[in-house]
Amino acid sequence: MQKVLIIGGGAGGMALLNMLGDSEYLTLAGMVDINPQAPALEAARNLGIPVKENHFEFESNEFDIVMNVSGSNVVQKQLEQYFSDTTEIVPGSLANSIVKLVDEKEHFLKKLGGESHKQNIIFNSIEEGMIGIDQNSRVIFMNRSASRMIEQDIKEAIGKHILELISTSELPRIYETGRIELNKELQLKNGLKIVASRFPIIDETGEIIGAFAVFKDITEVVSLAEEITDLKEIQTMLQAIIQSSDDAISVVDENGYGLLVNPAYTRITGLQVDDVIGQPASADISEGESMHLKALQTRKPVRGVNLKVGPANREVIVNVAPIIVDNILKGSVGVIHDTTEIRSLMKELDRARSIIRTLESKYTFDDIIGLSPEMQLSLQQAKLAAQTPVTVLLRGESGTGKELFAHAIHSASDRKFNKFVRVNCAALSEELLESELFGYEEGALPGVKSGEKKGLLEEANNGSIFIDEIGELSAGIQSKLLRVLQEHETLRIGGKKALPVNVRVIASTNANMEKALLEGTFREDLYYRLNRMPILIPPLRSRKQDIPRIVDRLLTKLNQEYGRNIETVTDKALQLLRLYDWPGNVRELENVISRSMIFMNINEKVLTEKNIPLNMIKSTEAKNEVAIEVGSPLQEQLDTVERGILQRALEQNKGNKSKTAKALDVSLRTLYYKLEKFGLT
Repeated sequence: MQKVLIIGGGAGGMALLNMLGDSEYLTLAGMVDINPQAPALEAARNLGIPVKENHFEFESNEFDIVMNVSGSNVVQKQLEQYFSDTTEIVPGSLANSIVKLVDEKEHFLKKLGGESHKQNIIFNSIEEGMIGIDQNSRVIFMNRSASRMIEQDIKEAIGKHILELISTSELPRIYETGRIELNKELQLKNGLKIVASRFPIIDETGEIIGAFAVFKDITEVVSLAEEITDLKEIQTMLQAIIQSSDDAISVVDENGYGLLVNPAYTRITGLQVDDVIGQPASADISEGESMHLKALQTRKPVRGVNLKVGPANREVIVNVAPIIVDNILKGSVGVIHDTTEIRSLMKELDRARSIIRTLESKYTFDDIIGLSPEMQLSLQQAKLAAQTPVTVLLRGESGTGKELFAHAIHSASDRKFNKFVRVNCAALSEELLESELFGYEEGALPGVKSGEKKGLLEEANNGSIFIDEIGELSAGIQSKLLRVLQEHETLRIGGKKALPVNVRVIASTNANMEKALLEGTFREDLYYRLNRMPILIPPLRSRKQDIPRIVDRLLTKLNQEYGRNIETVTDKALQLLRLYDWPGNVRELENVISRSMIFMNINEKVLTEKNIPLNMIKSTEAKNEVAIEVGSPLQEQLDTVERGILQRALEQNKGNKSKTAKALDVSLRTLYYKLEKFGLT
């Protein structure tokens, strides 16, 4: 192979690098650019190709071909002077032309590939089978429908003689005669009956180069035709169906006069048989036009038409189809669906949805696991709080289960049959949070034309509202929330009249509220209102004796989510989990157990220490370092590093997610996504 040197690391150099990567005759042995950060140089380094900033750093007789895409005539002359006479110097104009040709080739190949893909989709999507042969009766193409009907794999069938696949095929004769045959019946060896049309394949010169057939499975059609030969039995069957149907059925003749109605017809319309039989089809219509007459006029079915029928103006949905026998119109048949019951069911469904919306609390105290003294104290305080209307402030690190406690307090209170509403202060902007909490009057917000909107405090009336990350509230919202707690009333944005509300506030925070008071970022009067019933939820590291029970509950939950059947965790695995301090608390533990289960074999029932991803829980003595397991997959190592960065940023910003997002230069939504991904929320 000839060795090639590329001068220039820009777009042209990159195109040549990609082109030479597929060449069987040329090998890229070097690349030069005065800019060490040129894109093509970076790509060449990754491929292990020598790169230099000047061509003088290579030997003058080291290459067979030198391609200049630098765009410099000076460089071209230097190349011609430096390299030996045996080296072919390709000037920039020619090299650029090569690059353009390569780009055009790739463009046309992609376009051709796309068109070919579309044709294949169409070819393999049609219901009819298609199969073609060449001059030697060898199969040259076959679609999926044909493969299904003749029960032959496409790849195995290509190249075989057509008579090996279909012993009674007439395609060889079509090739010899050049005649077209339409709608010929044929039975395959697997019993399928098909109707086929056969055509010669003719090229642009008029020469016959093969033949192909298009065929359709008519087995079911033939079977149905055989079944309806007994007209008396079919008539009896149809009569039974018509009489037993809960939908109203009516039949008229070709002139639109009533022939037949079933008992359901008289029940739904309120009309008797004598009111319809022998009468015009419009006799039962109280509002609208007769669909029987429309079907008779157009000889086409009419479906899903809303009408009112009978003396009671009953609302119904009508489907009508013409009866055509041997292309002769014999009449039409109509099916009438009563929508009264449907409307009643829809109202019941709406009522059920309304009830469900008021039962949004998902957890109780039974869902909270904790036998440690610290957790038992928190549970006792929470159960006490549930029996009083007092405002509750849940404090604890991220992932300790503050929202779980909020659900449980509501579920155990006398408000449990009313709404439980949740809002995360850190996840919404100040303007959006204010409109969500307090609502707004029509025209109060610029650009909003959807009328007035209830606030969440109104929605939670007589129920509970869980305000997460309350330390993130702005001063203005703090003031409005204080009014709700003191005066038990709320004021919509743009509103002038205060609305009374009876709502129980359950707040949570992982921030240092006392520090916020000293810094003046949180109101003292609001803090004292919220802090009447403080409940501190302990971190997982201070109650590691609860880990086995928590893991057991997580197995039950994740088995349902993933469709797995993990029954238990080994003692060694639990011991390994106890060694870790779990800065992300229970949510981080769930993330680790989830990752462990995902990579287990589907038939495994015991989670061992080998299944636990050590890179997710391995601690390190160096505070600013991240422990990475040697030999682990690249993505796991990247996840470990990213998790460490997020954890340190949270610590540096004392858990404040807004400041953390700003420090990392990412959006708050992106930060929340990543914290959830790594179990740090």
